[in-house]
Amino acid sequence: MPLVLAGAPLGRPSDASAGLAAALRDADVLAAEDTRRLRRLCSDLGVTPAGRVVSCFEGNEERRVPELLDAVRAGQTVVLVTDAGMPTVSDPGYRLVVAAAAADLPVTCLPGPSAVTTALALSGLPSDRFCFEGFLPRKGGERRARLGQLVAERRTAVLFEAPHRLADSLADMVAVLGAERRAVVCRELTKTHEQVLRGTLGELAAWAQGEVRGEVTLVLAGAPEPEVDATPAELARLVGVREAAGLSRKEAIAAVAQELGVPKREVYDAVVGARS
Repeated sequence: MPLVLAGAPLGRPSDASAGLAAALRDADVLAAEDTRRLRRLCSDLGVTPAGRVVSCFEGNEERRVPELLDAVRAGQTVVLVTDAGMPTVSDPGYRLVVAAAAADLPVTCLPGPSAVTTALALSGLPSDRFCFEGFLPRKGGERRARLGQLVAERRTAVLFEAPHRLADSLADMVAVLGAERRAVVCRELTKTHEQVLRGTLGELAAWAQGEVRGEVTLVLAGAPEPEVDATPAELARLVGVREAAGLSRKEAIAAVAQELGVPKREVYDAVVGARS
């Protein structure tokens, strides 16, 4: 019997498939990110699990892997379900899948909702090519460095963020990516208070200064085609804009160089020349 990765509803229990209900009912072992939320979902679906329920979350996944693989080896069906969406996508499951694949044990997936593709579809931004960046780093310097890697990214990017860090993250996006880059904040997807806000990063950063609650998914428009013929004066101006927004000079020069596709030395020389 296989390890089954089961996608769970983002909000509405009615979004659960008949296949998920059957898997929760019939599994020999149910590994859940939060056992209380799993039991609530089962109750909403009118399902009584027949198998053993164990926890499998970020803090104990590595320790839980051998036990769950032993169950698969013994011919048991192990179903992994996280709080919402697909396991392994910024949720527990990656270590388990890697270990199962290394042991040549069967792994299958029960398709279900994903906040990544749901937000992308709702965003109205190009969806033919996109990338997923997960959660941004918590520390400001590390976060801005990660955002710097998206300065020249042409694809639409999808990110997760905690509500209490959203304002700081959007402010850093304005500083690194520019206030005019288009973006979408998706909050509480599929839930009662679902909210989809479309605008520029500057507009969204201003909105986020108020209290924000609930699960947040960000969709960021890809970078525009670079202005490769930027003059030294324009390079220096763009660095100054980013410095004024809170970046160090080094960070600002790197961001402008990547955005415009020009050497950092050329941007640095432009800045030095403008200040001499």
